[in-house]
Amino acid sequence: MLPQAFPDELPRALQHLLAREPSPPASEPPVSPRRSFLKLAGLGGLALGAFPMLAGAQAPTPAAPAAAAPALKPTQQPSAFVHIAPNGEVTVTLNRLEFGQGVQTALPLILAEELDADWSLVRSRHGSNDGAYVDPVFGMHLTGGSNSIKHSYTQYRELGARARAMLLSAAATRWGVDVATLRTQAGQVLAADGRKLAYGELAEAAMALPVPTAVRLKDPKDFRLIGQPTNRLDAAAKSSGQQAFGIDTRLPGQLTALVAHPPVFGATVAQLDDRAARAIRGVKAVLRVPLHGGAEGVAVVADGYWPAKQGRDALQVQWDTSAVEKVDSARQLAQYRELAKQPGARQFDADMAPLETAPHRIDAEFVFPYLAHAPMEPLNCTVQLSDAGADLWVGSQFPGVDGLAAARVLGLPPERVRVHVQMAGGGFGRRAIATSDYVVEACAIARAAQAAGLKAPVRMVWSREDDIRGGYYRPMHLHRARIGFDAQGRILAWDHVLVGQSIAAGTPFEGGMIKNGVDATAVEGMRAPYPVPMRLTVHHPKLNVPVLWWRSVGSTHTAFVMETLIDEVARRSKQDPVAYRLRLFGDQHPRHRDALQLAVAKSGYGKKRLPAGRAWGVAVHESFESVVAYVVEASVRNGSPVLHRVTAGVHCNLVVNPRTVEAQVQGGALMGLSMCLPGAAITLKDGVVQQSNFGDFVVPRITDMPEVQVHTVPSAEPPTGMGEPGLPPLAPAFANAVARLTGKPIRQLPFKLA
Repeated sequence: MLPQAFPDELPRALQHLLAREPSPPASEPPVSPRRSFLKLAGLGGLALGAFPMLAGAQAPTPAAPAAAAPALKPTQQPSAFVHIAPNGEVTVTLNRLEFGQGVQTALPLILAEELDADWSLVRSRHGSNDGAYVDPVFGMHLTGGSNSIKHSYTQYRELGARARAMLLSAAATRWGVDVATLRTQAGQVLAADGRKLAYGELAEAAMALPVPTAVRLKDPKDFRLIGQPTNRLDAAAKSSGQQAFGIDTRLPGQLTALVAHPPVFGATVAQLDDRAARAIRGVKAVLRVPLHGGAEGVAVVADGYWPAKQGRDALQVQWDTSAVEKVDSARQLAQYRELAKQPGARQFDADMAPLETAPHRIDAEFVFPYLAHAPMEPLNCTVQLSDAGADLWVGSQFPGVDGLAAARVLGLPPERVRVHVQMAGGGFGRRAIATSDYVVEACAIARAAQAAGLKAPVRMVWSREDDIRGGYYRPMHLHRARIGFDAQGRILAWDHVLVGQSIAAGTPFEGGMIKNGVDATAVEGMRAPYPVPMRLTVHHPKLNVPVLWWRSVGSTHTAFVMETLIDEVARRSKQDPVAYRLRLFGDQHPRHRDALQLAVAKSGYGKKRLPAGRAWGVAVHESFESVVAYVVEASVRNGSPVLHRVTAGVHCNLVVNPRTVEAQVQGGALMGLSMCLPGAAITLKDGVVQQSNFGDFVVPRITDMPEVQVHTVPSAEPPTGMGEPGLPPLAPAFANAVARLTGKPIRQLPFKLA
């Protein structure tokens, strides 16, 4: 998704762009921004529809009402996040995109805990590009880096506690009693004499009261919701096919657009014959539109997806590829190998002299291909232009950035662009992109359509083929390692070279993420937690292939390299791989130790006898401040590796919803397995991506799914991220099991045994 940490200070230009006049959430009418709880037209109760403060304004204004809380930031105002209806329903607005990771349930659960809400009456909805919905730590709109719960845990607790305090005050006023004599329970305020008032009865009065700046939070021992296995709020809709996603947006008179993208990145249209496309019934326009990176595409706008596709298929386009590089995977690998021999930027620089005299050596080369994100819901964005500005419906991980990009394309002030965040069917980082490429594409089409006389909303949709061929991949990487160690497995020197494109280069994050020529996203996960003397040299070649973070980012390749090599040293020095790792951890990494020991204990490793032909595999890795250890059982059947059973030990501190953690680890393990399967690679030939759909870009099927058991280490510490950490250690654990069976280490993904 996103790297483990953004720079401490975002570039000033980006911070300036992110501060904007807020607008109301998608389902509410426009209202004037104010600093207090506001009543929406036609709604009784605690209103969240109006974001109460400008994103960057913290000081009071002359027009501010007496009930204002000037010390509070927009992200701390309950009015932007909580609506209590007269019937007691509590609707919690998300400051994140829900696209499978479970925040639609976890964030309301956190707020409801402190609100003392009746969980059966809690609902949720997405926010927008309003300033209230920025990440409270980073100060920008984002979903990624496994930061949703980590950064908003205290925020949502305080939001719930503030709303609860206001409800208590409203009840105390109505009854004429001391507020200290009142308590709350399951959506009601209770008096000492037995009187009760439901939250829905109090909400309208509560909204007129001051917002408390300081609140007292519950002692974790008193939690009744947090920590309990809870079904997801979206489970019923998704399992019954009723859940609406961004691609399902339907507006009156809406048109659908598909784009013919150039076969080589950056190419432009040389000649276009669109007569056959225009003749297809339902096609309204054929438009040449600019694309990201100086490329050009041809959009077919029609009254539905099928006529738009038929029209696109009928286009006769000759592309000009003369001015762009045509990357070829075979040539690229040869170039990377040559580059690995050259001096480069250094991340670590330990003394390598002991390498030459070490009694034992490992020389290894690892190759990792480009990977597509391939979410089940392809990219889409619906744009409606009006005299008031523009409205966008999109499953965005960066709604603030996307809104600003849309404003630039449409020639509008940022405050006139409203981004209505929609449920998304996966993304894995593809919907969090600084260029906002597909949003820009949709806006360019909408503007061109309007200029052509089409006064209608336009829904731009990518096909599956567009998505897999369309660019922005996990970068291809080459690793080379030379390791010297002694008979006891003590590593004397580790000389390592990494070659791969930089994800951060050319983005607003470059200044904070690239230091001394090294992109932090490429090397995260290297060396730690093992105290090995390492020299790490890094090369970041520039190629005409767009790259982006992919679920768990750098750890997708660094965890594989580290965990398979550590395992190989243990095998070569005739040591148990678990005992060897525990010895290397020492006393410095208790969370790694606890996670690994939990996985070992629950798996039966070392105690249970495996069936003939099976072997254990072990790996442990920290990413996004959480540690996941896997103990797996695998075999080789007819020359192909088979994963049978996975036991996970997880240390993510406090678990908000055990079912969410379990689902994320299971999903991460399955996606980690996808990297191992033959066909799970993106390759290029003369600049053209060779894969186009799930027929030639392999993803696991249900028959590939092993049994996965997830166990968490108990902790009361604030939660850390869980959207991504389940992925990295799966492939190396699987590879280590296969290496024990075959006697040959696996050096590339997907696996290649022959």
